[in-house]
Amino acid sequence: MFRAFANAFKIPDLRGKILFTLGIIAVYRLGSVVPIPGIDYGVLQNILEQAEAGGVAQLLNLFSGGALTQLAVFALGIMPYITASIIMQLLAVVIPKLEEWQKEGATGTAKITQITRYVTVVLAVLQSTGLIVLIESGQLFGGQIPTTGLIPNDGLPIRALMILTLTAGTAFIMWLGELITQRGIGNGMSLIIFAAIIAALPGQFTAIYQQNQVLFAVFLVVGLILIVGVVYVEQGQRRIPVQYAKRQVGRRQYGGQQTYIPLKVNQAGVIPIIFASSLLYLPSLAGSIIDNDRVTQFINTYFSTGAHPVYILTYLAMTIFFAYFYTAITFNPIDVADNMKKFGGFIPGIRPGRPTAEYLDRILTRITLPGSIYLGALAVLPLVVLSVGNIQFPLGGATLLIVVGVGLETMKQLESQLMQRHYEGFIRQ
Repeated sequence: MFRAFANAFKIPDLRGKILFTLGIIAVYRLGSVVPIPGIDYGVLQNILEQAEAGGVAQLLNLFSGGALTQLAVFALGIMPYITASIIMQLLAVVIPKLEEWQKEGATGTAKITQITRYVTVVLAVLQSTGLIVLIESGQLFGGQIPTTGLIPNDGLPIRALMILTLTAGTAFIMWLGELITQRGIGNGMSLIIFAAIIAALPGQFTAIYQQNQVLFAVFLVVGLILIVGVVYVEQGQRRIPVQYAKRQVGRRQYGGQQTYIPLKVNQAGVIPIIFASSLLYLPSLAGSIIDNDRVTQFINTYFSTGAHPVYILTYLAMTIFFAYFYTAITFNPIDVADNMKKFGGFIPGIRPGRPTAEYLDRILTRITLPGSIYLGALAVLPLVVLSVGNIQFPLGGATLLIVVGVGLETMKQLESQLMQRHYEGFIRQ
């Protein structure tokens, strides 16, 4: 691995891409510590010493690398873009025009990307407005710490400036991610999330080490085992063999090759965990709106903290459900079977058309079961540790999946770049 990195820096073009990516990430981290206007930073630091973000704020804080609780320019992080992308994927199932654009190739993808940007800006405005309300009410920090003096001048112009700054920060992050994708190494949006999560891990591990050194060693061993397990499962796939019939066009013969359809064990990625985390915040949001003592007491008992068994079981069930749901949206066996039939492809032993679609659907349903259970176990692992030992476990859920997944994809791209350079050098000689 170290030799591969050394070889990467020996190639000027590849070295420039790596340094450009690192520079963009440095700019992103700088914007994660610059506070937005209208905030008394001294009061904010006193609040942070007494409270921690919870609920959906904890998820947003994860994807912003701690910028949310710091109320920085990049406080919203890349979460509005992720939400917009998910919305566009869901709408493509019900809106025929979007489905047509998806099948048009680069032209259709460019149109969908442009709409996704607009939706991201709209969501950023809405989320920044909600964030200002959470800041003023103190719910961002648990609702138990007074936030008097945090916003000295809470007039309408200052609020509008804060919303504008947060929205511009999200748009700037989106632009940085696209720059990395175009001129750097790896997927820009994924690397920004990766950098945000990695930036928060040292502080979390330091807190565990100061609390209990033996526990710190145990967490390191468990973390290494989990990383190996996640890599194993993420790389796991069921390969469906596909044979293409030979075709005679003039004097040339086409087809006849054999390939396969890779069906991943975890076809949905980290999206089910994000869906489940977001929906589990709705009871707390409803409790703050509905003025009823029984409803408030029920929500505070079962859904205000992740340590309650009801919350953990609900989180597990919702993650498994959304794993199946999102897999069904992103992989359509009927379209795959139709495309295979159109180009003369077939699965050995399976008739083309509807029998092929049913076969693919049956295989996908079977391999999604262990994948969904695996996702659910990763999602509730930190909550179980919190419930049993009252300790925050930094590795688990979206954190581990994103870090390992993005790391694997980036290494694959770097490896392909190295192999390409090596191949060209061999031909020139």
